[in-house]
Amino acid sequence: MSHYRTEHCTFVPLLLMILMMTASCKLGPEAESPVFGTFLNTILSDSVHLISVDSLTAMSDENYLLLDTREKQEFLVSHIPGARHVGYEAFFEESLSDVDKNETIVVYCSVGYRSEKIGEKLKEAGFTDVQNLYGGIFEWVNSGGDIENDSGKTNLIHPYNKVWGVWLKRGEKAYSLQEENAND
Repeated sequence: MSHYRTEHCTFVPLLLMILMMTASCKLGPEAESPVFGTFLNTILSDSVHLISVDSLTAMSDENYLLLDTREKQEFLVSHIPGARHVGYEAFFEESLSDVDKNETIVVYCSVGYRSEKIGEKLKEAGFTDVQNLYGGIFEWVNSGGDIENDSGKTNLIHPYNKVWGVWLKRGEKAYSLQEENAND
């Protein structure tokens, strides 16, 4: 009986460690906020490789194509510098006919859900290196990343809606360029 307890006592911590390592495999990059990270891990399916804000920042601009998969109004308020708008509802793979299918593509939206869906479409269309920005433009802004619009650098950020906007910790929430600060 004592032999069983000894084996059991060493087996349980080992099992817990294996479970924690397995659970952490789905976590992907770390978000600025642990609560936001937990939220992201519940909505993302990991069907498209995730790239962290830090990893994207470290890449040279010439090494990838950055695609904004949000709607046009969101993009007009602000976007990550160098991003090309492709949209979500009106996305057509044909809009990328000028892009080499082996080029590195990084997609983003507000938090990563819509961009993951566009990333899946790109992979199905034969694009070989598609990555999804973990936490989207919200994580980019929350981490201190710059955003711009047609007028240059801005602090305005489209919060998608009042519910999703709770994840924005920096920037001024605006639903259009005419707003300086939306009332949530």
